[in-house]
Amino acid sequence: MSLLVHLVRHAAHDGAPGTLAGRDPAIRLSAQGRREAAALAASLGGVRLAGIVASPQPRTIETGEILARGRGLTIDAALDEIDFGPWAGRSFAELEGDPGWRRWNAARDTAATPAGETMADVADRVEGLFADLAGTHPSGAEIALVTHCDVIRAILCRARALPFSRVFDFAIATASRTTLALGADGARVLVVNHTPSDAAEESLREPVA
Repeated sequence: MSLLVHLVRHAAHDGAPGTLAGRDPAIRLSAQGRREAAALAASLGGVRLAGIVASPQPRTIETGEILARGRGLTIDAALDEIDFGPWAGRSFAELEGDPGWRRWNAARDTAATPAGETMADVADRVEGLFADLAGTHPSGAEIALVTHCDVIRAILCRARALPFSRVFDFAIATASRTTLALGADGARVLVVNHTPSDAAEESLREPVA
């Protein structure tokens, strides 16, 4: 068996719409985000999680606390949002006029943020956490990692041996779950962008006995 890792994107936050949130510690979950996180927690109610680990950002910590429901939460910087440096807090409309931002989105395999972080750097730090978790949890355990959209996309590209230029192939909704099986041969993608509403629709499609 493998270690199952549920990569959870934080729920909706109260940051200004159309703005790059980055690592702004003032951004918290919105009322809608709390509802999303509660729905995700309910959908995972039958899963016996061996641990819940969150990025240091308040919006991920708050999401993780709702999932943990008093069972404890670990914070790990490996799951942190990409370090966007001075881009953080700027509107996407304003950023479109920045050549560095345009290069970041057009050449994710080679481009870096103003803080010097690349998509490969992001994938490397999360894979380091995977190795630590695999070394401290038994095969078959399930762990939830609460993180950010492009962090999950970076891991999906790495797991599927895709160039980081394919990052936008993956839609990652707030309060969604992407599940990987970590084994001796690396990470295998089992589920991408699953939300509680998906689960409700699947339930409705089940035949009635």
